[in-house]
Amino acid sequence: MASTANNHYYVPHGAYWPLVGSIALATTTCGLAIHLNYHSIGLPIMYTGIGILIVMMFGWFGTVVKESEGGVYGRWEDKSFRLGMAWFIFSEVMFFGAFFGALYYARILSVPWLLGDGAGVNTHQWLWSTYTEVWPTNGPLDMGESDFHMGWWPLPFINTVILLSSGVTVTIAHHAIIKNNRPRFILGLLATVILGFLFVYLQAVEYQHAYHEGMKLSSGIYGSTFFMLTGFHGFHVTMGAIILLVVLVRSIRGHFTPTRHFAFEAAAWYWHFVDVVWLGLFIFVYIL
Repeated sequence: MASTANNHYYVPHGAYWPLVGSIALATTTCGLAIHLNYHSIGLPIMYTGIGILIVMMFGWFGTVVKESEGGVYGRWEDKSFRLGMAWFIFSEVMFFGAFFGALYYARILSVPWLLGDGAGVNTHQWLWSTYTEVWPTNGPLDMGESDFHMGWWPLPFINTVILLSSGVTVTIAHHAIIKNNRPRFILGLLATVILGFLFVYLQAVEYQHAYHEGMKLSSGIYGSTFFMLTGFHGFHVTMGAIILLVVLVRSIRGHFTPTRHFAFEAAAWYWHFVDVVWLGLFIFVYIL
């Protein structure tokens, strides 16, 4: 059923991958919930769900690749993919926005309130009169385990240069495929993938340093927001690098043309998004 006339939207029949994905997510969530309630069977169930999810991703994405290379997609499908990716990135913006909002609330609003400014005047006078302003803060009762602050030099700065450089290489690859220069396209993709995984490796080194200094997820509001923001961003970089790696393998196999390469474009959009998020992280988490 090909949409060669571009007048009909291609609808696959008998698609079972959505059902497999639902089973995978439900199994993973149930396993995690059981694990959080201290039952030993929880982790095996969660890992089983993750395994099913990986199988689903390989199978479903493989089916989409075959359909795309088979010529069943037209302008309507292309528009649908683009809208879907745009809404997905928007949801990710809201996701990170919530964590940046938590950091803003804790640092800009909560600390002054604890000092008696504005609405917190009575709170400071009656409850925590000895609290003094300091950032990172462990709260008025010093409940955190560490007040260590991760500086911006040298690893965070190096990682910033690496990630911004990867944004340049993925843009070079984009221009190359538009000009039908496949060797440059492949080299640009390869450089982006290498830089992406290098970023993740250096972030792991940074985490080792933070743990050595005693900073953990439980180390006050700064430790919590630091690991939540940088951890989720690192996860997104890892996923983006894997996606670009798959695109690289496909490009080596001869996929994509100057006019039909949205799989790469979607990966590039995603990669530029993680670049922008990291700039926000570097400024508000490391420097300020």
